Amino acid sequence: MLAYESLKTAFDSLRLQDKPVIAHASLNAFGQIDGGAHTLLNAVLDSVGALIMPTFTYKTMITPNVGPPNNGITYGAEQDLNAMAEPFVPGMPCDKLMGIVPETLRNLPQAERTLHPIQSFAGVRAGKFLKAQTIQNPLAPIAALAEADGWVLLLGVNHTVNTSIHYAEKLAGRKQFVRWALTPGRIVECPGFPGDSAGFDAIAPDLIHDTRTIQAGNTIAQAVSLRVLFVKVIQIVKENPLALLCQRDDCERCNAVREAVLG
Repeated sequence: MLAYESLKTAFDSLRLQDKPVIAHASLNAFGQIDGGAHTLLNAVLDSVGALIMPTFTYKTMITPNVGPPNNGITYGAEQDLNAMAEPFVPGMPCDKLMGIVPETLRNLPQAERTLHPIQSFAGVRAGKFLKAQTIQNPLAPIAALAEADGWVLLLGVNHTVNTSIHYAEKLAGRKQFVRWALTPGRIVECPGFPGDSAGFDAIAPDLIHDTRTIQAGNTIAQAVSLRVLFVKVIQIVKENPLALLCQRDDCERCNAVREAVLG
C-alpha cells in the first residue's frame, strides 16, 4: 500500500517544484495507494509549481452529414452517437477514457476548468495557463506552459497519451482537423482538433537522454521539458512527415495526414 509520503518523495526527486506541469496518469499502474486518486494528486500538487490535466468530453461531439474534405472523419456515419450526444456544461464529467485522476482533479475545490466543449483542461494554480485556450486554439494552455518552462509528467503511462505531442505536431505543420460539439444553444465548430496518438511512443528513444525517470510504486514516472519535446517532435516530423503516425489501416486521421503529405 503506497502512502502519500513515499509518492511525494518520489515525485520530489524529479525536481519540478517550481515548474508548471501537464500530467497524464494511470492510477492502477501504481498498485494500491492509500487514499487513491486524491493521495496521488496531493503528492503531485505538492511536488510541482502548477498542474493541468486534460478533461476532454467526447460525448459532446456531433458528426455532420457534410463537411471539409480529407477531415479524418466519415460524414453521416455516426447518427446513433449524434442522437446520444450531450451538450457541454462546465460541470460535465470528463470522458471515462481520461481516467479517474483528471476527473478527481476537476472536482477539487481549488481547481479551475476551461470551457472548450470537447478539449477542456482543469488545473490548480494554473489559471494563467488555462486562460490561454480559445475555440480556435484548444491546445494553447500547453503552449503557455512551454513558455513558462513547463514540463510534461507521465505517471504510469507512455507517450501514446501525451497530448503535448499534438501541439508540437501543429508547430511542425502537420494537418489539423475540424470537429463539432453540442452546446446548450447550438452546435459549435471546433477547429484545431488533433490527429491520432497511438503511434506517439515511437518518440521515446529520441527522448531518453532528456527524460527524468523514477520508480513510484509498481510503475515509472517520467518527466520531459515541453521545450525539448517540441524541438524533438518538430525535428522528427520535418525529417519524416509520416513519423509518429499509427499503423492501423482503418485510422481515418492518420490516413488523412498521409493523404495530405503524399497526395
